[in-house]
Amino acid sequence: MSIQASDLLEKLRQQFDNTPYPRIPLESFPTDPNRLYIHSLVTAYYHRNRKVISPKNRVILDAGCGTGYKSLELAAANPGAKIVGIDLSEESVKLARQRLKFHKVENVEFHAMPLEELPSLGIEFDYINNDEVLYLLPDPIAGLKAMQAVLKPDGILRTNFHSSLQRDVYLRSQKFFKLVGLMEGASCESDVELVRQTMGNLKDHVFIKSTTWRAIFETDDERLLVNHLLQGDRGWTLPEFFKALREAGLEFINMSDWRTWDLLSLFRDIDELPITIIMGLADKSYEEQLHLFELLHPIHRLLDVWCGHPSAAHNYTPVSEWTDQHWRKSLVHLHPQLITDAFKQDLIACVTELKMFEISQHLNLTDRPITIDSLLAACLLPLLNAPQRMPDLVERWQQLRPLNPITLETTDQKDSFEMVKQLLLQLETLGYILLECSA
Repeated sequence: MSIQASDLLEKLRQQFDNTPYPRIPLESFPTDPNRLYIHSLVTAYYHRNRKVISPKNRVILDAGCGTGYKSLELAAANPGAKIVGIDLSEESVKLARQRLKFHKVENVEFHAMPLEELPSLGIEFDYINNDEVLYLLPDPIAGLKAMQAVLKPDGILRTNFHSSLQRDVYLRSQKFFKLVGLMEGASCESDVELVRQTMGNLKDHVFIKSTTWRAIFETDDERLLVNHLLQGDRGWTLPEFFKALREAGLEFINMSDWRTWDLLSLFRDIDELPITIIMGLADKSYEEQLHLFELLHPIHRLLDVWCGHPSAAHNYTPVSEWTDQHWRKSLVHLHPQLITDAFKQDLIACVTELKMFEISQHLNLTDRPITIDSLLAACLLPLLNAPQRMPDLVERWQQLRPLNPITLETTDQKDSFEMVKQLLLQLETLGYILLECSA
């Protein structure tokens, strides 16, 4: 490691020893279903392989665990898994140990160490969560290679980098304060006040103030630090990120928030686009389309991806291409993050009272409310106890609606099959339902 890189790592260590991150109270326990969804190994594994696995006895790494809140989220999202956390900051690791002990999470261990030394642990991992770390490293590719070396053959790595397009104004703010003498010492407390005084003295129309300064920075030291005074912060574009993954021997799987990266959704009417533009879009690979999205609409602070070893994905037939035979041999799962008392009670209440069931209130995976007819919602009730075979759900639908409400004739089996299939297709596409097929 070069002297410059070593010096940057030492500054990072000092910054996070003095201001451990995140500053979430020890007693706080993660309950946000959306965060638990993204931290679930089940989510990532299903997305790549269309298979549902149990997290029990899996080994999960929180690479850059900080004060341990995300380690706690990983434990909550993956019951029965062993959690290992590492972080450069010894003070942060001490707090992480205290946090997990407070919440009586037993199958966990923490180590204060640089990410690059990860292989020295001698542990292989089923899943690695590397959140908000890469953009701080002097050599991000070395960090990726270290994680690739300890990832099991079928393992999945979630990692991210700051977007240079979305984050540009904050990166320039950091550069300004560094050039005028801040971000040099171990303690950042005085720097925080100097930033506040400087921003307060800037005229409101000055671009860096009007685009980066938020009211919360007046009182929240942590938010100010990680935006205006973050040591080593850098941004990348997606092509740069994909190149780094390949250099590290990793294969891109998808964006972890893939629903929010739909290029075509940015246009009002695709049919009204010039034919030259349509042809230009059509011949682009998926990775190229993602880059086009970020050029047009850089709303994502983090370029957040799943990746793994090359050619590790299982072969499967996409659900959209299933035949009736696939469907008849399918096993239907409710996503584990929906199997809660609150979900069950709300579902039963809506079914009993014949009200629309708003499933997105329990797991908000889209930018719009997702509702289900109360009778169709009743088909989901058995999934709270165990996965169900598709034919069993069709039979349940026929029991729930034995007669056609228009003709009063016996409900047709074929129509029932199609009704349940369309419901499951919608919910699987959105991520609420997981479908496995043995065909």
